[in-house]
Amino acid sequence: MPRLFASWIILVVTLVGAGAVVGAFDPRAYSGNKQTAQCKAVRRSPPPSKDVDIKIRYVDIKPRKNLKPATTILMVHGWPSLWSTWSKQIEEFENDYRLIIPNLRGFGDSTHTGDVRSSGTMGDMVNDLVCVLNNAGVRQAVCLGHDWGSGVCYEAVRARPDVFIGVIGAAIPYVSAAGPFLPIKDLVPRLPKLAYQLFFDGSVENAAAELDADVKRTMRAALRTVDSPPPKSFLTSNKTFLGAWEGVEIPPVPFFSPVEEEYYVEEMGLQGFKHTLHFYTSENRYHSWAFAHGQGNHTLRQPALAVYPTKVSN
Repeated sequence: MPRLFASWIILVVTLVGAGAVVGAFDPRAYSGNKQTAQCKAVRRSPPPSKDVDIKIRYVDIKPRKNLKPATTILMVHGWPSLWSTWSKQIEEFENDYRLIIPNLRGFGDSTHTGDVRSSGTMGDMVNDLVCVLNNAGVRQAVCLGHDWGSGVCYEAVRARPDVFIGVIGAAIPYVSAAGPFLPIKDLVPRLPKLAYQLFFDGSVENAAAELDADVKRTMRAALRTVDSPPPKSFLTSNKTFLGAWEGVEIPPVPFFSPVEEEYYVEEMGLQGFKHTLHFYTSENRYHSWAFAHGQGNHTLRQPALAVYPTKVSN
């Protein structure tokens, strides 16, 4: 475990210090590693059903050094990412660790329950991860998350300490459910760049239509770096996501190769963005809080590493 955490720190420092690094990573080279887990899920509305089958697609990379047993790292992406956005970490760790890298429900070629508003809680996604590990024949794993994926991993180690033996959260801190539920609208006055979440929550259909109109443009708008930042007003509107980019030609994603961009557009175009917006709905956020709050065990007792940026754009 300490070696894994040390390697991750070195990797993060290398990537941040080097700025935009474009490698030769080709997601299609891993097509033979793609697997499918048939998972039971809950659909809360409409109509309610406690027995819905969904398919979670994941990449399974066994360590090239053939170490036995090898620690398994479960890599959990955020929004609007896919399994392939872990490219630098895959290249760093694939020789020494078993890597399980899913597309979360509703992303790319992973299916969903049909209920974006209330059937995509943190607990729901933890169940998906456990299903994936069971399908892969893995008993325990370290959960490595980025962005919303960090939140999923924190909930995973909190709720299932029998399965998840450690956690690494990049960019997003652990926030326990010990306190009262806090709607996003109450945070926006102090954190104005959360306003876009009100748009995603209040108008899922309109948000999805805007995001789906040009998948490449949406991808390029969302995935920027400090050295190639978005407009200052980006994310500050509760009526649009891409409005700040109006009339602006958005440059390529700094850390993607052209092959990675092409793959992303193809994968995200399979279903569009609608059923990726479960992270932002009030119903899912409340259900996630209520479940953890009701259980009451808010301390993460497994080894944990938080990775935060040292530079941010204005």
